[in-house]
Amino acid sequence: MMNQSIWALLISFAVCAVLCRLMIPVLHRMKFGQNVRSDGPESHLKKQGTPTMGGIMIVLGIIAGTLPFLKSAPLTVPVLLFTAAFGFIGFLDDYLKIRKKQSEGLTVKQKFALQLVATAILAFWLYSRGEEARGMLVPFTGGFDTGFVLNLGILFVPAVFFVVLGTDNGTNFTDGLDGLCSSVTVVTALFFGAAAIRFGIPCAPAAGAVIGALLAFLLYNVYPAKVFMGDTGALALGGFISSSALIMRMPLFIPIVGFIYMIEVISVMIQVGYFKKTHGKRFFRMAPIHHHFEKGGWSETRVVAVFTIVTVILSLAAWLGLG
Repeated sequence: MMNQSIWALLISFAVCAVLCRLMIPVLHRMKFGQNVRSDGPESHLKKQGTPTMGGIMIVLGIIAGTLPFLKSAPLTVPVLLFTAAFGFIGFLDDYLKIRKKQSEGLTVKQKFALQLVATAILAFWLYSRGEEARGMLVPFTGGFDTGFVLNLGILFVPAVFFVVLGTDNGTNFTDGLDGLCSSVTVVTALFFGAAAIRFGIPCAPAAGAVIGALLAFLLYNVYPAKVFMGDTGALALGGFISSSALIMRMPLFIPIVGFIYMIEVISVMIQVGYFKKTHGKRFFRMAPIHHHFEKGGWSETRVVAVFTIVTVILSLAAWLGLG
């Protein structure tokens, strides 16, 4: 499975790199540019018009990298389908933003409804696989043979919705700085890919493909970015992380390896709640939290480096938590 994952990585890297080289000029000509928030950091105003929807290249790279291994690694199939489904939701959102020339595409209700439908299908499939597939390994209790596996019974279904929607919103909020979501997710995907290989779970090629596609995308997405992934990429990555973790019975590891995703969501919740409660005061300088550090004087590259290092350290800790 290790060799399959490496091949998936190399294939997706090559495909995504070529697609980025070919499609970025096309996105420019089609004026598929990013609409930047006027209330954001002033340094971001220069990003207005930078091509978005780069997630198309990421998703196509992932598909190309996983296709050769769908038969030999069967659990790659549901991971790929769920990743593509959420990528499609993001694509609709991005397309409408560009068409309307504003920062909102799908309405909140429309996006949420589509996410609910996709998640319901995943929840039904997972639940139908039996009690063992619904277990969740508790970190730092040992591996699947010796550790404690939590079984929620019927509560597993709402837990799936919580995991998916929370993770997907987390990746979406994390996609706010050049290279941030890509860098953090490379590390997170590496953890789940390595865990899949360690426990013999046949979905590791999907992680390899995600890593390869993101590494290729980073060639164009690091500061100063030539292209943004948009919701197409961010939602697809959230779909990958959440579906991989659920299929591997490891969703309880997401708060550790995906701590950055979680803190991004929590910072927005705190900011909105505090703003309403105090009638206009702000808890953070700006939310999501990466903007708080920017407003405090950190450069984009420093925020990305620190958040990625935090993810590396926590992923190593989570690896120890596998027993």
